[in-house]
Amino acid sequence: MANPTTNFGWVMPTSTSLVTNLPADFNTFGQGVDTSMAQLKGGSTGQVLSKTSATDMAFTWVTPTDQTPLTTKGDLFTFTTVDARLAVGNNGETLVADSSTSTGLRYQATTAAGKNAIINGGMDVWQRGTSGTTRGYNSADRYYLNNPSVAGRTYSRQASDLTGFQYFMRMQRTAGSTLTDGFNVSYSLESADSYRFAGQTVTLSWYMRKGATYSGAALRGGLSYGTGTDQNIDNTYTGATSIVSFSQTPTTSWVRYSITGTVSSSATEMAFTLVWDPSGTAGATDYLDLTGFQLEIGSVATQFMRTGGNIQGETSACQRYYVRLGANSGAVAGAYSTYGNGYSTSTTDASIVIPLPTTMRVAPTVCEFSNVAIQDFNTAVIAVSNVTINSAFVSPTAAVVAATTSGATAFRGCKLSNNNNTAGYV
Repeated sequence: MANPTTNFGWVMPTSTSLVTNLPADFNTFGQGVDTSMAQLKGGSTGQVLSKTSATDMAFTWVTPTDQTPLTTKGDLFTFTTVDARLAVGNNGETLVADSSTSTGLRYQATTAAGKNAIINGGMDVWQRGTSGTTRGYNSADRYYLNNPSVAGRTYSRQASDLTGFQYFMRMQRTAGSTLTDGFNVSYSLESADSYRFAGQTVTLSWYMRKGATYSGAALRGGLSYGTGTDQNIDNTYTGATSIVSFSQTPTTSWVRYSITGTVSSSATEMAFTLVWDPSGTAGATDYLDLTGFQLEIGSVATQFMRTGGNIQGETSACQRYYVRLGANSGAVAGAYSTYGNGYSTSTTDASIVIPLPTTMRVAPTVCEFSNVAIQDFNTAVIAVSNVTINSAFVSPTAAVVAATTSGATAFRGCKLSNNNNTAGYV
């Protein structure tokens, strides 16, 4: 046997002993190899060899620390002090950095202002009053009541018991009413808001519940589009084409509902409509509650967000279409709230400039009023019988109105204000 220099120091047979000592030499050689390889024995499925020191053949079996912790589609491979799994978020959520979490990451619902195209989606703004019965924009701002005035049917503002909302709209039949003509609420987007949805998959979502004695069929309705310009397809349906329709049966608890459809690439206006057809005789709680409307790009309903970001923004967005100045909105608050200044053009007319709190969509064309008067600077308050917009002097930021009165002094400075009445408005 020879003992040449080898990596492992194994005793090797010499060429001269291959005949006389072959069995013993190979036995010696094999034992040396077996001894050297002893630390490679053992281990279990998935383990790997790891060096324990700089000594030759110093190994141990270990479970690798870089094995994937992922278990579900969409999981992320992250790190705490070791490799870690971040579970996939909910539909529509986005990933954000957060140093307070163990992985430094978390999912959260999208909260970007403007994703929701529905102005006043949370039913926050009711400039015209808290209850409506007649056709038109006579309830929550931006929502159109597409019903004639019929006894037994009311749309009203209610204080909300749904987290995240201060109000909701209640459509209710008066107890004992046998009215079966459907309640119809619709909402129309102007073209400026509709263009971004052309050719897109969109989702409309809302919260809904019914009263204990709710009657009739499920709530029905749908999304539609048109190709005109600000045609108010919510109440005229001129040229409207369906995007997606629905029929949803409400429960007595708040539930969020949604519908999804693809908008035509030629769409320049959009609207949605909701219809409830009651039946039989109304009980004391024959109503349907609605709030939290959201129209957004995508196939899932994400967390509700006001289009203006907050109540102030939502109010300004509503005032782009309709502004009501009342006892607390004039230059002087209260029973003599002042809306604008001007002068008497004759003994029966005054011209008043009213600054608008928000730049409106277009120059206003209609003026509503109640309990207002002009006050010149030398006489008592003079009641006003009519207020109209002077179309020659109007813009989206200010309106000149003509106030009809009697007993004014021509060419004297005056102001338009409430007539000693906190319920007055322009």
